[in-house]
Amino acid sequence: MNKAVFLDKDGTLIHDLPYNVDPSLITWQNGVFEALSSLSAKGYLLVIVTNQSGVARGLFEEKHLNALEVFMRAVLRERGIHLDGFYYSPYHIEGTVKEYAIHSDCRKPGSGMLIKAATELQIDLSASWMIGDTLSDVEAGNRAGCKTILIGKEPVSAEDKIRQPTYTAKTIAEAAKLI
Repeated sequence: MNKAVFLDKDGTLIHDLPYNVDPSLITWQNGVFEALSSLSAKGYLLVIVTNQSGVARGLFEEKHLNALEVFMRAVLRERGIHLDGFYYSPYHIEGTVKEYAIHSDCRKPGSGMLIKAATELQIDLSASWMIGDTLSDVEAGNRAGCKTILIGKEPVSAEDKIRQPTYTAKTIAEAAKLI
C-alpha cells in the first residue's frame, strides 16, 4: 500500500482566484515546489483533490479543468515533481447545470475524492495526510481517516471534532515540515 498527501488546489498550492481555469492567471504559493519535492522524497504520492463548482454553476466546462490539469502537471514535471493524481468534484447542489446540480460525497467536506483515489492508487488512508486551507478540506481528510493539516487561520470550534486538524500551519512549506 502507498501513502499519500492529498492537496487542495486553490488557496493551498496556488493562490485562490475564484473560478479560474486560465493557466496564465495561476500563481503558485511560495515554497510549494520545495514542499512537494520534500514530500515526494519521503515516499508520499501527491494527489490533488479540489472542489470545482464552477462546472455546476455553468461558469466553465470540464474540458477547461482537464486543460488546467495538463498545465499543472507540466509545471510540476519541469521542476522534477510527479503528480500522482488529480481529482475534482464538479458538483454543487445550487448549480445551474442539471447533471452537476446534485449532492455528491465527492464534494468536500465529503471524502469521496479521497476514497476514490485510495482505491485507484492503492493508498493506505491511515498513513496519509490531507492539506488544505479550509475546514471542509480538514473534514474530508478526517472522514477518510487521514491525518490533516489546516493552512491559515480559519477558526476551529473545539466542539466540532470532525473539523479539528491534526496540525495547523501558516504555509504549505511549514505543513510539509510537519509531515
